[in-house]
Amino acid sequence: MAKTAAHLLAIHLPMSFHNVDLITAIPLHVRRERERGYNQSDILAKHLSTELHLPYQRLLQKVRSTLPQAGLTRNQRLSNLERAFRCHSDSLSGKRILLIDDVTTTGATLQEAALVLKQAGAALVLGAVLAHGR
Repeated sequence: MAKTAAHLLAIHLPMSFHNVDLITAIPLHVRRERERGYNQSDILAKHLSTELHLPYQRLLQKVRSTLPQAGLTRNQRLSNLERAFRCHSDSLSGKRILLIDDVTTTGATLQEAALVLKQAGAALVLGAVLAHGR
């Protein structure tokens, strides 16, 4: 399903989203990824990179386990994610990055991850999601 989802995402992305240097994904905390066995955003991002002929790179690490975002208010979601991500690349200066997540509700996860990438030197961070949850 991820390959089909990535294809659908690729054909619906604005052309400006194709003009990036690389694609990355929202990470799961290592414990959560181990429990689940995969990171759906990571899989989607890898397939999207193939669709768009752009490099994929794992740039972010979730260094702090957080509460599930579902059921939290926007402010609680933002607080929940503070300092949850770390970038493990120091060569992002001037890079344009497409950040992929599977689902968004308030955008808090994308916002916090994008902030970390910008702090690491990214010139531009664009976010794309497969679905919008309520």
